[in-house]
Amino acid sequence: MLLRYGETTFSLQIPPGRLLGELRTDNPASDPPFQLIDRAISDCEPYLSSFTRGEKVVIVTSDITRYTGSDLYLPLLVDRLNQAGISDRDMEIVVALGIHRRQSEQEHKKILGALHGRIRVTDHDCDNPGKLAYLGNTSTGIGVEINRSVAEADRVILTGTIGFHYFAGFGGGRKSILPGVASRRACMASHFTVLNPEPASGKNPFAATGVLDGNPVHQAMVEACAMIDPDFIFNTVLSPDKRIIAAFAGDWREMHLEGCRYYADHFSCRISEKSDLVIVSCGGFPKDINFIQAHKSMEYASHAVKDGGVMILLARCNDGYGHDTFHRWFRFKDLDAMENELREHYEINGQTAYATLQKAQRFRVILVSDLPPEEVEQMGMTPAGNLDEAMDKAVTFLPPDFKAYVIPEGGNVLPVLKTVQGSKF
Repeated sequence: MLLRYGETTFSLQIPPGRLLGELRTDNPASDPPFQLIDRAISDCEPYLSSFTRGEKVVIVTSDITRYTGSDLYLPLLVDRLNQAGISDRDMEIVVALGIHRRQSEQEHKKILGALHGRIRVTDHDCDNPGKLAYLGNTSTGIGVEINRSVAEADRVILTGTIGFHYFAGFGGGRKSILPGVASRRACMASHFTVLNPEPASGKNPFAATGVLDGNPVHQAMVEACAMIDPDFIFNTVLSPDKRIIAAFAGDWREMHLEGCRYYADHFSCRISEKSDLVIVSCGGFPKDINFIQAHKSMEYASHAVKDGGVMILLARCNDGYGHDTFHRWFRFKDLDAMENELREHYEINGQTAYATLQKAQRFRVILVSDLPPEEVEQMGMTPAGNLDEAMDKAVTFLPPDFKAYVIPEGGNVLPVLKTVQGSKF
């Protein structure tokens, strides 16, 4: 069995008697990607027919850490906008960085495909007040500051991909606005709702993977997106090999929910029991480009391992942690101390660090990565240089009759116990 690691692979040898199962998605059959894209854009004709020559149109799209198929659908979307009377010079593509780093020229080429050099592209800057516009407050008092180009556009189109998100429920849709093109302050305030209001009360149970109903983070995102009221969305669903297998376009609320239902149906994997060992690959580049991205696979895989069990996580992290503030949080070795600091000085990366430490203390996590071994140990995990070394270390912590799951595409599949209810909308 081959498991992806960055742009390479590891070979896993595990006796069949040890294997409880290989957890994969059902990889549904679909039409060719260009047919899916064309049909979805055609579904937006009622919206496009109201566009007028001379209007300023902003298309929001995802950064390089979230491949969406944008190199395929953005050129077709722009061509359809041209047909509606919108000229290239009246369009701008804004890359929804959230609080991520700026993109390189080569990364812009990968995102835009054939459009590169033809349509103006800018990276969102969450820290530049001159490029932000205040729109108002959410019902919980979050001040919504949005990229000025997006806020002042005559027309706004959101593009991206739908997948599980470990505390927003799902990605895609409304997430392109908050946190995608929001200020750092708004990003942090919305993400802070992942914690219960009372001190030392931990994480809100509804801020969870695959859950929208009652999810306070999702609600904040929806309220912020409503302030922009995008003209329509274009969201894809990708197979583990990054092929577009579905596209949802139209009303930003309804079509996002429809896409989430589709994703939950096809990318949840029912299991009858948890295992002693889970071996999980993020699925290779770019899903393991940094640890913040790799954490998604760690979170999903944690649903399949027993408390006190072992997880082997394959995440190359050739771009490090994803942000220079992330690793600093591991100066706290105690969850309560980290939570107290989060409440005093909240950072989005601190939230991910908190979730990482929770799992590192709940399981034995063996991390195969390019990260410095001493820093992995500071995060409460056991470092390993390759999969064979990780397996050798794992067996020293496991019972003689251990059973294991293997998850080759950890960023795509959510294990769900058959006795547990699925996604809530």
